[in-house]
Amino acid sequence: MPIVIAKETEPFEVTLKRFKKRCEKAAILSDIKKHQAYEKPSEAKKRKKNSSQRKMMKTHRRSDKY
Repeated sequence: MPIVIAKETEPFEVTLKRFKKRCEKAAILSDIKKHQAYEKPSEAKKRKKNSSQRKMMKTHRRSDKY
């Protein structure tokens, strides 16, 4: 669980923004959404395939720059 310590001079909105950013990096919200409903095995397989393809394209684009 991400922990954010608020500074005395820092506004609440800024602290909340930092907390949300840390939660996003820790993938907490996506994990919660993923476990909210049942996902059929075929849908999970399709999602994983699309994810791996996006990763491959991302690494492929990086190697083209150099």
